Amino acid sequence: MLKLLDQNLSWRGSLQRLLISLALAILSIQCLALPAEATGVYDMPPRPDDSTWIVDAAGLLSRLNKGSIKNQLHKLAKTTDNQVRMVTIHRLDYGETPTSFADELFEKWFPTSEAQAKQTLLVLDDVTNGAAIRVGEQSAQRLTDDIAESITQETLLSPVRKANAYNQAFLAAADRLAAVLSGQPDPGPPMVEEAISVKSTFATAEKTAENRGSSTIIVVAFLIAATIIPMVTYYFYQSMGG
Repeated sequence: MLKLLDQNLSWRGSLQRLLISLALAILSIQCLALPAEATGVYDMPPRPDDSTWIVDAAGLLSRLNKGSIKNQLHKLAKTTDNQVRMVTIHRLDYGETPTSFADELFEKWFPTSEAQAKQTLLVLDDVTNGAAIRVGEQSAQRLTDDIAESITQETLLSPVRKANAYNQAFLAAADRLAAVLSGQPDPGPPMVEEAISVKSTFATAEKTAENRGSSTIIVVAFLIAATIIPMVTYYFYQSMGG
């Protein structure tokens, strides 16, 4: 009788441990599915200096192209006193938009009208592929609202939305901003060539990430099943034999 009682207690303890392990495994799978952490204005550098021309928080640009853009914007500031900052972010805070983010960051970095006068801020969020631009009062004498809107929607976002060509888009935007703010004629948006539509055999970045996440969950589920099923079978036969 005591032996049977000990077996039952042992079986219950093992079952409790099994249930705890299963709960922890389920929690791990849920954690894998959590979205990436959002980016807010508080994540940006407190104040840009003469070396801060592009903040690539989303990691979209190559080192070579970032260096080229930095050199171009530094030269622009040195020769004209007009300063341009470019920011990429990945996943905005809930309720935030590229425009509201740009407004808040512009006010944070340049809190007075004097500090804002010759500043331009261009922001892009790579999740929504949305962008916004803020232009100071003096810079706006050359970078008018129409040109600023065209740079944002045509020069920057057109290649991004068509081909995820972030490097090409920011290089072109930097070229156009530098030309306009230097007093040169506006070169306008890049020419859009109509290409023959060919079905791509390569997955997009979002699809790749989605597939990777699904594959990870499937692998974890198989591992859990491979661990739990033998244990459940063993405890079942033990209880039947007891």
